[in-house]
Amino acid sequence: MINLQVKHLGLVDLEPTWRAMQTFTAARTDDTPDEIWLLQHAPVFTLGLAGKREHLLRESTIPVIAIDRGGQVTYHGPGQLVAYLLLDLKRRGYGVRELVNRMEQAIIDLLAGYGIPATRRAKAPGVYVAHAKIAALGLRIKHGMSYHGLALNVDMDLTPFSHINPCGYEGLEVTQLSVLGIETSLEIVARELVVRLENTL
Repeated sequence: MINLQVKHLGLVDLEPTWRAMQTFTAARTDDTPDEIWLLQHAPVFTLGLAGKREHLLRESTIPVIAIDRGGQVTYHGPGQLVAYLLLDLKRRGYGVRELVNRMEQAIIDLLAGYGIPATRRAKAPGVYVAHAKIAALGLRIKHGMSYHGLALNVDMDLTPFSHINPCGYEGLEVTQLSVLGIETSLEIVARELVVRLENTL
């Protein structure tokens, strides 16, 4: 078992957290333990490396930040569980495609525990319930090290998703645990997600 440290950061702004991930990754050595950072973000739209501003459909007071993960545009806000995975993939012996598969499986397994059948979609990373997206994925791999991660909608205001084409897909529906009838806390979901990630990573 590769050592994996879990940190609970609470509600934090995106930009300093992103910069902290970059700093952590740049300073890693072969002996640096892998970490999972669990948190919520203050409201923010993020544009990935392939992000196109035409997927921002209307102006709002929510800031837009271009960052260095893969993918298009998404929204983060309170009530959404974010897990950043700072992993040494060389040490774990697999690459980004396998990491994405394992992340998706952890979420699928978590949702199955609530009796919710969830699936992947080809060429559209994330986890879906019926036609609606419940979890988004975005990663950066640098020198075999990963950062960024996943965002699972638990009990949040979904309205800002209507201001964008989520992940670059026009008309993509978005859902969350509370809409699916699951009454739980973000803290409980965070604990359950860590168990699933530890099992799959």
